[in-house]
Amino acid sequence: MAKIDKNEQPLPKLSTEGLREAIQIFKYLGPYRWALLAGFVLLFISSAVFMVFPYLSGQLVDTAQGKGEWDLSLEQLGMILGGIVILQGIISYARVLLFAYASEKGIAAVRKAVYEKLISLPIAFFEENRSGEIVSRLTSDVGKLYSAFSITLAEFMRQVFILIVGVTFLAIRAPQLSLVMLSTFPIVMVGAIFFGRYIRKLSKERQEELAKSNNSINEAIQSIQAVKAFTNEMFESIRYGKSIDKVVAVSLKFAHARALFSVMIIVLLFGSLFFIIWRGATMVMEGTLTAGNLIEFVVYTSIIGGSIAGLGNFYTEILGALGATERIREILAEESEVEVKAEEDTDSITLRGDISFQNVHFNYPTRKDVDVLKGISFDVAAGRKVALVGTSGAGKSTIVQLLLKFYDLDKGAITVDNKSVSDLNTTALRQNIAIVPQEVILLGGTIRENILYGKPNASEEEIIAAAKKANAWNFVKAFPEGLDTVVGERGVKLSGGQRQRVAIARAILKDPVILLLDEATSSLDAESEKAVQDALNVLMEGRTSIIIAHRLATIREVDCIYVLDNGRIIEQGTHEELSMFPDGAYNSLAKLQFEVA
Repeated sequence: MAKIDKNEQPLPKLSTEGLREAIQIFKYLGPYRWALLAGFVLLFISSAVFMVFPYLSGQLVDTAQGKGEWDLSLEQLGMILGGIVILQGIISYARVLLFAYASEKGIAAVRKAVYEKLISLPIAFFEENRSGEIVSRLTSDVGKLYSAFSITLAEFMRQVFILIVGVTFLAIRAPQLSLVMLSTFPIVMVGAIFFGRYIRKLSKERQEELAKSNNSINEAIQSIQAVKAFTNEMFESIRYGKSIDKVVAVSLKFAHARALFSVMIIVLLFGSLFFIIWRGATMVMEGTLTAGNLIEFVVYTSIIGGSIAGLGNFYTEILGALGATERIREILAEESEVEVKAEEDTDSITLRGDISFQNVHFNYPTRKDVDVLKGISFDVAAGRKVALVGTSGAGKSTIVQLLLKFYDLDKGAITVDNKSVSDLNTTALRQNIAIVPQEVILLGGTIRENILYGKPNASEEEIIAAAKKANAWNFVKAFPEGLDTVVGERGVKLSGGQRQRVAIARAILKDPVILLLDEATSSLDAESEKAVQDALNVLMEGRTSIIIAHRLATIREVDCIYVLDNGRIIEQGTHEELSMFPDGAYNSLAKLQFEVA
């Protein structure tokens, strides 16, 4: 599985194969191709009209001296110029709108496709790639792509068109001066390629350093309570400051390279331009060139020089866009864990809830050298309740994650209703399962939206009924906004017990066949724990339930308790059965907790 961070990847090169692969991203512009095509047609018309201005400017001067090529007065030429200016404005307005429509719609399709791909990827992808880097890559890379679609590509083609038309026109109108001008082209182009590669490298380094700094912000904000508790505001400030200093250092090198490139372009272009003006003035004095022709040639030369300078910048921007498409295509090429589609389009299954773990061995993809589960085997009959207990790191949460198909097994099998979970549709399987975790993370919206997450099409009556069963309705209706109370980011405006009961209401609304409780009451006070435990008892009725318990007092009534240690089941039985062994692991844990209690 590929990582987002591409420090080891070579920089993209402008090649036929690279362009062919990059063009694949244009499929997202397919529905808007006619708007894009019309925009390009108007672009060429606009560029052609623009190239008439220098010629008419020269004709104005020659007409004023009585040497004009057309039998027109100055007033008539002025009116023609005014009409062309108005036409140019109308064409440019329509062109910008067409490009904006196609690029905005196309980029929106890219964003949706990338986001849909991201949320369909397995958990392992997000463990291997830091969230700050993912977000930074998506925003910066898609931003580059937007710039390429809306501005860079059109302007690049515009400058190429102007360059070709301008050089052709000058070669016909003033062949001698054209040769002087064209002699500077090879030097400028070689310099553009050389500096373009160096600038592209520095641009990539800058993006990578910026991604790291964004990751620092993301980590600090997500862990703001720890930052405050340990009074590490200064530490985080210094850490972010160092990261930004690196961004500045690379950015200054980037600016230095661009400045040198600009100096080279200016020296060559202006040097040649002044030489051409001197040579042209000499020809005017000799009578072989009119003053209008000289003005015409100077203006065309300036436009062509600007096109050459622009092509150098656009070259680096296009290469940057190529790199962006490469990273976006790498994400889109990742193998999805699930297919994102509407619930009614999913091949749903109805399960009884019989669960069996058969000699399950497992290592996390990011820690292949650590054996987490070492031959776990147990069965849970439909409608029964079992508990998993043990010290931290024993493998309890891993069992729950494997049942949810968050990871693939290394060895063994997990079956539900005698069917291997690897053969079951992942979405259909998870639709039959609900989980209430220890650390409930709510959406930043309202209580209603968070409860509806369990069943988006539920009615108002169903939401209220679920809240009542979860012992949440009393505190919900006490809020001035009721179900429309905003919970804040990650549910920070609610207490721990309130968040747990909203999560339970969400699970009740889902009406799952299998219920997973991951230490759902371990972080609550006694009053909140009782309210949450009562709600959990209602939720567990008639469902296959696997409970990860820290407080053993909450699992005395389960059908079977499995004691885990170092990835193995070392004891199993009811509370009474396990309590009969004075030296047993469960009894030692129970005595310690109950004595402390």
